[in-house]
Amino acid sequence: MKKIVILTGAGISAESGLGTFRDPGGLWTQHRLEDVATPEGFARDPALAHRFYNERRALLAEARPNAAHLALARLEAEAGAEVVIVTQNVDALHEAAGSRNVIHMHGELARALCAACAHRWQAPLSMSEGDMCPRCGARACRPDVVWFGEFPYRMEEVESHLSQASLFAAIGTSGEVWPAAGFARTAANAGARCIEMNLEPSAVTRDFHERRQGRASAVVPGWVAGLLRGV
Repeated sequence: MKKIVILTGAGISAESGLGTFRDPGGLWTQHRLEDVATPEGFARDPALAHRFYNERRALLAEARPNAAHLALARLEAEAGAEVVIVTQNVDALHEAAGSRNVIHMHGELARALCAACAHRWQAPLSMSEGDMCPRCGARACRPDVVWFGEFPYRMEEVESHLSQASLFAAIGTSGEVWPAAGFARTAANAGARCIEMNLEPSAVTRDFHERRQGRASAVVPGWVAGLLRGV
């Protein structure tokens, strides 16, 4: 097996205390996506957006990797093949678990971005609309995350990995957000076997050769153990 490419979504981090868009009572249900996850919403009310991401950053500081994150780190260490994790998540739980080959296609909550000069730096726990860019001094600081309507990061690199994959897995993803929703079809067209692991079938479940249903912390370790045993 020459290359394993794994796409992870919010479902893999939910068991670490980081809610998905659809979790009742979570942070996302308290705000409209248009207000806190679009460039237009940030322009209208940067203070609201910063408060929202400060709350998310505080939750992230308390989160720890779960068994699914740890299993993927084990796979990278023991597979004898290149393992690439492409994550839609803005947390760093894959790295905390020990994974090293991680692509954050939607950015990282722990990073800040200057909308004026594109400088990036480690974000403080709390950000505000009055913060100044450490490079240019502009008061144009925002979280370094990809909002709706913006193009994901490192897509050429991701497409290259998908075209070389012999195995593609999607874990904890809804299949409703593009371009990630098309990754299974891209990988399959390049000859990869595709497996989906989710609480319920995704919107693109038909694009996968195999499906395993259940919590990521239960399903992923078993899948990894089977791969490492060669079954």
